[in-house]
Amino acid sequence: MAVGAHPEPEPSAVFSPASPRYINRELSRLDFDERVLAMAEDPKLPVLERVRFLAIFSQNLDDFFQVRVAGLKEQVLAAVAVASPDGMSPPEQLKAIRARVEGLVDRQVGIYSREIVPALAQAGISLVRGDDVSRKELTQLHTVFREQIFPVLTPLAVDPGHPFPYISHLSLNLAVMVRDPQRRQQRFARVKVPPVLPRFIPVVEGEQYVPLEDVIAIHLQALFPGMEIVSHFPFRVTRDGDLDDVDSDAEDLLAAIQTELRRRRRHARVVRLEVDPRMSREVLELLTRELELQPSDVYQLDGLLDMGSLLVLTQLDRPDLKAEVWTPTTQPRLRGVAAEVPDLFAVLRAGDVLAHHPYDSFATSVEALIDHAAGDSEVLAIKQTLYRTSGPASPIVRALIRAAERGKQVVALVEIKARGDEQANIGWARALEEANVHVVYGLLGLKTHAKVTLVVRREGAHIQHYLHVGTGNYNPNTARGYEDVSLLSADSDLGADVTELFNLLTGYSRQSRYRKLLVAPTNLRAAITQLIEREAVVGGRITIKVNNLIDQEIIDALYAASQHGAQIDLLVRSMCSLRPGVPGLSDRIRVRSIVGQFLEHSRVFAFGNGGRPEYYLGSSDLMPRNLDRRVEAVVPVTDSKLRHRLQQILDVSLADDVLAWELGPDGGWHRVPTVRGLNSHERFKELALESTHGNGVSGLANA
Repeated sequence: MAVGAHPEPEPSAVFSPASPRYINRELSRLDFDERVLAMAEDPKLPVLERVRFLAIFSQNLDDFFQVRVAGLKEQVLAAVAVASPDGMSPPEQLKAIRARVEGLVDRQVGIYSREIVPALAQAGISLVRGDDVSRKELTQLHTVFREQIFPVLTPLAVDPGHPFPYISHLSLNLAVMVRDPQRRQQRFARVKVPPVLPRFIPVVEGEQYVPLEDVIAIHLQALFPGMEIVSHFPFRVTRDGDLDDVDSDAEDLLAAIQTELRRRRRHARVVRLEVDPRMSREVLELLTRELELQPSDVYQLDGLLDMGSLLVLTQLDRPDLKAEVWTPTTQPRLRGVAAEVPDLFAVLRAGDVLAHHPYDSFATSVEALIDHAAGDSEVLAIKQTLYRTSGPASPIVRALIRAAERGKQVVALVEIKARGDEQANIGWARALEEANVHVVYGLLGLKTHAKVTLVVRREGAHIQHYLHVGTGNYNPNTARGYEDVSLLSADSDLGADVTELFNLLTGYSRQSRYRKLLVAPTNLRAAITQLIEREAVVGGRITIKVNNLIDQEIIDALYAASQHGAQIDLLVRSMCSLRPGVPGLSDRIRVRSIVGQFLEHSRVFAFGNGGRPEYYLGSSDLMPRNLDRRVEAVVPVTDSKLRHRLQQILDVSLADDVLAWELGPDGGWHRVPTVRGLNSHERFKELALESTHGNGVSGLANA
């Protein structure tokens, strides 16, 4: 049986829903976070790799609360009675979320205290709490506090003359109760743990650390001289952090975003309060009252708050405690381009190039195209969408600036509503403008999420287009840790399509038809639906790899295709609302998820087409926001060798039985039993290395 093939199912009765047709998207997202947490539990991983997953889990949960939970709370406040596709009301979802999060956080705390801390200590890295420091260590901390920490601290009292202070988003704080020995009055004060200081203070660099909040707590008397310190408790606040409700039709979107960022810094609603379980009832009631919270918004963590900050430990120079660093290889046809031996443009005129990151180098493929274009005297224009990048220091941004300084027409479409990067994107957008790059902010009412670059070059009397369409951001930092695919091409039809797409994004256009490109929100939804429907026959074949699958129309089309005989494999990294393997509904659908060293991020679509397979790659997930409210670009891959490479990526991913999880009809995820021992991330590394010696292996022959 071919890899990824399904056993032929027995005929089944018509679907009779014993459970909802769809899985709740919010709970599905928490399922993904649980899979991340499971990586931190894996004793076979190096301890700092486990620390990394523990920190990622914490950061994911922060994002979940500031966006998803905040959105549900807004619906409750607005008395929105619309149920989710699975039938749950907003209050029911919030209740279910709380139950899940409490269980996950308890697991996280247990992993940290019972496994990670002892494992780090055994490796020579001690995380010591303030109550456990020795007298000698305390003397050292006195010096550090006096010289480096005390000058930065600002205790804020709360009394009739001092209102309750603003508690900033994701800030770590100490709630301090002090007593005036003369008046015998107790007062509350807040001390913010400064984010400008290291979260972990070294007692012995590289070997022993104390959390910053513990060092501050030890020295509270210095902040409140003459007062009695009655108690102190750490706490942390999460606020609504989503800017999607900013008026995208504002006349000046840049100004609107800046105004909203300033407003949210002071007025965004608090959606979660994390506290130490030993916090006194008096202090907890004060915080919940002043922050306008309900008891259900309070989460008790019997351990370190903000475990996302543990990520700093992964920067320690201890390669023995980390996963082996992967050095990307250069895609075979691009070798020598960086050394300016072959002409990159000549390479692309000879045929398309597919790069699989981070196994294939981002620097010698995508960056090289833009850098090559910036320095080529015959290049007339460079146009690029920028959703997230690494800022002004980015090689790509520097190349765009260099191109503009050399008189080329350079256009950068900057998405300033990229969540979490709004302020950074505004900053480097201005740097681009100062270098005479034409900076535009996209279409009114739509985020531009497409990953597209166009290079226009004069070649004699002819104008030639070169382009890149990818699944990942133009960010060299994430390109080392995110799994993505890139297509570099000189195809004339694609060049014409991308030209018209940029005209749509920068000017006035109602362009809706393209030669090859699939574009949201115009033709992408209809095209994907039609491709699925075409496979809705016995022998039909669909393989889709995305980050999220929650769109009801697409899910219904997949259900129908399954019922008509199509075999369907779905690789979904995070949220999946489709319920697979349900008799009469989705018998022939299998859903898997891969969680490992690299973040699965590529979007690849494969359709059997009666034995003449078609392949697509692009920026879009299968979500309403991507299909209807964003500008996305998905491109067909027509070169037979590149199609074979995409099928190889899908085959290896589907054969993984080390990193893979499978979704059951009951909505639960379980690890795929390890039989063959195929780790897809390690296999892709092997394939990349084999290609450097000219002996790449096709398919799974030697997987």
